[in-house]
Amino acid sequence: MQPEHDLPGIVVTGASGRMGQMLARLIEASGRARLVGAVERPGNGWIGRDLGEAMGGAANGVIVSDDPLGAFAKAQAVIDFTAPAATVEFAALAAQARAVHVIGTTGLEPEHLAKIKAAARHAVIIRAGNMSLGVNLLTRLTRKVAEALDADWDIEIVEAHHRMKVDAPSGTALMLGEAAAAGRGVNLADVRDAGRDGIAGARKRGDIGFASVRGGDIVGEHEVIFAGEGERIVLSHIATDRAIFARGALRAALWGQDRKPGEYDMMDVLGL
Repeated sequence: MQPEHDLPGIVVTGASGRMGQMLARLIEASGRARLVGAVERPGNGWIGRDLGEAMGGAANGVIVSDDPLGAFAKAQAVIDFTAPAATVEFAALAAQARAVHVIGTTGLEPEHLAKIKAAARHAVIIRAGNMSLGVNLLTRLTRKVAEALDADWDIEIVEAHHRMKVDAPSGTALMLGEAAAAGRGVNLADVRDAGRDGIAGARKRGDIGFASVRGGDIVGEHEVIFAGEGERIVLSHIATDRAIFARGALRAALWGQDRKPGEYDMMDVLGL
């Protein structure tokens, strides 16, 4: 086993959130990395507290901070499931610290992505709408099926998440839509059909439709429907435990060590 001081040090942002806490516990238990920092937004009640104690357990010596650059400076990787504006800030700071930045944040707009791309000129950034192996296999399959079928097959992407999710369609649904569009050799922005309500008119040939469900504590469910005349092909993935996303993010953080600066995704990490 590698000596602990030789293991990559990882900082978790949004440490008080559900995913932040799950990541912290996973890193500490992994034996493959060290938890060296925890970051929260200014004014959060966990600032200045020991993270282990704040999570209801034993002290672990990691003090929650609102100084991301100070935390990143002593880390080899940052895992970030926060909000778009925060993620853009963290991307610049992680690049300054030359730390691998793993981004699981969704709801990123083109202006956010442009700033992340600029940061990737100086550091490794691994960004994915979903960190799970199963979803990334689904994405690959979606592209392959879309390549095989013409526009007479309507494509609909249906996603379901818990009531607290703030963005729609989900980042995973958009990732699947991008894969379907790439399979057809078109840009998703040109064929995206979302938010139908009222007399919406007939479906346009070649469009890729999206529908979102929100309720309860649904972790994440995605279906890609290819609907033809007299038959349908349905590809689906159901997540029952958020730990799959945390495990994928840790795998990405470790994979990113010693890579050249640039933007990567989970397809790269998983060798797909």
